[in-house]
Amino acid sequence: MKYPLNYPEFPDYRTRIFHLMEYVRLKYEYGADREELKALLNESEKYLEALTEKVLALKDDPELTAREPDNLDEIRALRPEGPRKMWKHFDEEKYAERLKGAFMGRLAGCTLGAPVEFWPMESMKNWAEYIGDDFPPTNYWSKVKNPNEKRYLISDFVSYTRDGIKGVPVDDDVTYTLLGLLIAEEYGLDFTVEDVGAAWLKYLPLAYTAEEITLRNLKEGIPAEKAAEKGNPFVQWIGADIRSDPWGYLAPGYPEKAAEMAYRDASLSHRRNGIYGEMFFSTAIAAAFETGDPVEALHIGLTEIPEKCMLAEDVRWALKEGAKINNYLDARKAVQDRFGDMSGVHTNLNACLTIFGVMIGREDFTRVIGETVAMGYDNDCTAATAGSLAGAAYGIGNIPEHWYKPFNNTVLSYMNGVPEFRIDDVLKRFAVQAKKVFE
Repeated sequence: MKYPLNYPEFPDYRTRIFHLMEYVRLKYEYGADREELKALLNESEKYLEALTEKVLALKDDPELTAREPDNLDEIRALRPEGPRKMWKHFDEEKYAERLKGAFMGRLAGCTLGAPVEFWPMESMKNWAEYIGDDFPPTNYWSKVKNPNEKRYLISDFVSYTRDGIKGVPVDDDVTYTLLGLLIAEEYGLDFTVEDVGAAWLKYLPLAYTAEEITLRNLKEGIPAEKAAEKGNPFVQWIGADIRSDPWGYLAPGYPEKAAEMAYRDASLSHRRNGIYGEMFFSTAIAAAFETGDPVEALHIGLTEIPEKCMLAEDVRWALKEGAKINNYLDARKAVQDRFGDMSGVHTNLNACLTIFGVMIGREDFTRVIGETVAMGYDNDCTAATAGSLAGAAYGIGNIPEHWYKPFNNTVLSYMNGVPEFRIDDVLKRFAVQAKKVFE
């Protein structure tokens, strides 16, 4: 891949479609033939469908395709040397400290980023100045816009503020971590892609982008191994990446096993770099339990994905570039210069921001998640993963209490039949399953 990325310049579809819709309404108001209007709209829809099919029919670069397989055996054949298994036995005391740090770190990063997800940097900065908060943030937001508006139909936005938090409010970044635990408990650590699909059908009332399409395809009877492949242009977006954490938690110090579980989970909804994103961060989190250094763990993350895939190339760039990145402004500019018009929900772009957040903050947990949120794009996802990595590496003792005391031992969920979890119970249940990896 050549950088900086220069995607094709798109026509202004939004304006053209908006104008088309309004002209149709206008002509309807003027009394034009309604059947002819319907026929023209049908014609335009068929044309767009045909154009999409033509785009899909274009041949991919065969050399790049060979470097980015979707099959686990082929992925493993293309990965570089790595530690594979670092822990020889389950270290219960060490695990408890690191797991609590990782889970609280994820909850904190997600809760901090959620109210400003996808906000432009300048908008976040202006809002912080208006309400008197630090920017980058050093605590949860003191106020949010639209405080009574709900996220995921459950938690009011005010529930994400420092005085409004009564438990961890709902978010998909947190829900998928908990769902990973349920999958391990109900289907075992050798669960299949089909098992993941069954769990989605059982527990998920809603989903978004790649996950929404996959869930719909499952409901239509498409087999789990093919559910990602129908009508899904989002197969390289961040949706699998945010599901990384449970597999790292379940395979502490065992990068290869974490990557294997992540592969089976990601394959339900994603392909190529979308899959590698989940494998990469699961590997890194698993390694962080042993290394005590999240940056070293990120390097180990590269050892379970194809060495010459696009994500590996981007991660190596970020790890090198990170030495020159001093703050969120540097990070955002570096990513914009490299990735250009890439979707702000793409795996690769957000992976680099996550890496920059970890490298900027190092042992300063507040800087890790605060700077990452300030970078923007999918910043509840990136801050959650950065917080998880830092927590797994340094443990709960390194996280200031103001980030987790307000959680009141409670996590809210939008999953069917499981509206609430107790944090101490979740930690115990992860430990029960993680021990089995070493039996």
